[in-house]
This record gives sequence, structure tokens and C-alpha cells, in this order.
Amino acid sequence: MRALIFLLSLLGSAFAIAQAMPAPAVAARAWLLIDHSSGQSLAEHEADARIEPAALTKLMTAYLAFAALKQGTLKADQVVPVSEKAWKAPGARMFIEPKQPVSVDELLRGMVVQSGNDAGMALAEAVAGDEAAFVQRMNLEARRLGLADTHYTNAAGLPDAQHYSTARDLARLVQALIRDFPEYYRIYAQREFTYNKITQPNRNRLLWLDPTVDGVGTAHAENAGFCLIASGKRGPRRLIAIVIGADSDALRAQEAQRLLNHGFQNFEPVRLYGKAQPISQLRVFKGGSGTVPAGFLDDFILSLPKGMIDRMKVQLHSQQPLLAPVQQGQQVATLKLYLGTDGEMRPFGEYPVVALETVPVAGMFGRAWDTIMLWFQ
Repeated sequence: MRALIFLLSLLGSAFAIAQAMPAPAVAARAWLLIDHSSGQSLAEHEADARIEPAALTKLMTAYLAFAALKQGTLKADQVVPVSEKAWKAPGARMFIEPKQPVSVDELLRGMVVQSGNDAGMALAEAVAGDEAAFVQRMNLEARRLGLADTHYTNAAGLPDAQHYSTARDLARLVQALIRDFPEYYRIYAQREFTYNKITQPNRNRLLWLDPTVDGVGTAHAENAGFCLIASGKRGPRRLIAIVIGADSDALRAQEAQRLLNHGFQNFEPVRLYGKAQPISQLRVFKGGSGTVPAGFLDDFILSLPKGMIDRMKVQLHSQQPLLAPVQQGQQVATLKLYLGTDGEMRPFGEYPVVALETVPVAGMFGRAWDTIMLWFQ
């Protein structure tokens, strides 16, 4: 298969490259900063290393609970009985009791704000009947969301050799949570919650230190260290910072803040192509139409180092020969971006380009003619 390459030069003449803007030194075992809308990594270290997610597991527990609320199989005011297993859940607790039924809304806040393992267990039982069935759903959902390096064995994040994730998978999960359930994501900004006459603060210190931060979660375990996922929105942009394995609660907040500041101060959003804007007309063989417009189904926006739009080159690699039928939304090319000086262009990213229209199969004569044409390709 040959690649049909279109080389385009965008604008003019400033100097900078992504590699010339190093990320700040982060005191953690692993870390990652991404742009929420595109999923683009702005800075990272050991983002694909296997880690113990600990209490960050409850992000998936929340995702499935939010899905049940949205589907109507769970109600916010629904009263849930507290099992002995949930009551005795080890670790951080909301302090639910078997003799005191609790609402789904209270459990959500107890799990999200107070990081209660007992609340997470009770929600798992409310959604799926028991924890084992819920864990099956967790792993199915992880596959659906593309969390290829994640596996769950429990709903709360208790230590287990087969219970693991990565910083990159956690970022994808947070992206999905914010995107799919904005009405419930607001709970993550709540600074404290009182249940059973016990008030506990949200463990995310950045909710007090940075007014643009509105979530998302913390964890601490012997093997995991101190972990924090923080999401902040400044203007139209949202970034997500993940810090894994810091040495203290204060340090994880400091380093997450450092990453967010780095992203907001040194990168800018650039709209390269509009929704359904054709980048090129690609040749289609054996189709009812000889070409298909290729582009992006939504606005294609990237975070670029400030000033780098002037020093960008774009290559469009078409999948050739492209044979009908072609479905709208089908990937038909790859957009490769390069940044740098005239003498040294470095890869910046690769992005799938899709067909903007459907091209059906041609009639018998059209297919026969294109078969002959392909002999000469």
C-alpha cells in the first residue's frame, strides 16, 4: 500500500519546538498532563507504567454509578440498604451503618468527597447486586473506553496484584467521566460533606488553592504513594494533571499545580480544521464517486507551544488504494504534524482523518474500469 502525501506549510517564521519547551521537574514516580478536549499529552513521565490505582479506582465506580443514574436504573433519592460487607470495608470511610439506610445521592458524595470505601462498596451492590458482578462491569467498561492497561478486582481500590492501571488510562477515564456526565461531575468540586454527624473535607487540596480546579480525585497507599488527579478549566480550555507516587499530600498538590500552570502558560489552543471541513479530496476506486472529501467530524483543536503555529508542517498520508464502499466516519488517512526549524522538523503527533461522506460501490462498468486502472498503480 502506497502513501499519497500532501505537504503543507502553515504560516511563517518563529522559532520553538515542543522539545525546546521541557516540562517542569515533577517530584513523582509517574505523571501526565493532557488537554481534555483532544486527549493530547502536553507533558509526561512513565505514563504507561503499571501502577496501583488505590482510591482512584473509585473513578470507575463513579462512572458506572453515573451511567446507572442516567439510564434510570438507579435514582438519586433511592434508599439503599447497607450490607455488612460495605459496613466493614477497610480504609477511608463515610461511616454508613447497617441499621441506617442511605440514599444514592449521599453515597455518591460520601465516595467522591470523602473517598469512602464503604460508600463505593454500597454503590457497587446497588448497581449490580454484589461486588463481583460490579467488578465484571468495571472491566467491560474499561475495555469499551480503551483502557488497555487497566484491570480491576474490587470496587474501592484495595491492594491486589491483579488490580492495576496506568496514568494514561486514568487520564482517559477522567476524560470520559467529564465528557459523559457533566451534570454529576460537579460533585467533585464539593469541598466537604457531612454524614452521620461527621464532616470530612475533600482530600483534593487544589480545590482551595486554585479557583480554576473543579476536581477530580486522590489516593494514598503504601505501594502507590500519594496520588492526585486534578482538572482545571481556564477560559474555554480544560487540562487534566495526574501525579502518581509523590511523597506527601502537600507535594502531590504542589506538583499537580505545577503541571497545570505549565500547560496553561506555555500552550495555546489552535483550531487547525473546522467541523466537516475537507482537508483533501481523496481518490476512490470502484466507487459511485471518484473521490471522497476527507477531514474531521468535529473541530480539530490542538494545544501547541505558544508561537509554534508559525513553524508547523502537515503531512496527509492517504490510505491507497482506497476502495469503495467507503462509510462516513471511516478512517481514510492519517494527519502527521511536525514542529521545528527549517533544518530540523520533529514529529509532534499523528491523528486519524475520516471520510466526510459515504461512497457506495460503482456499477459493473465502473468497477471493471477501475480494476484496469489499478493495474497501472
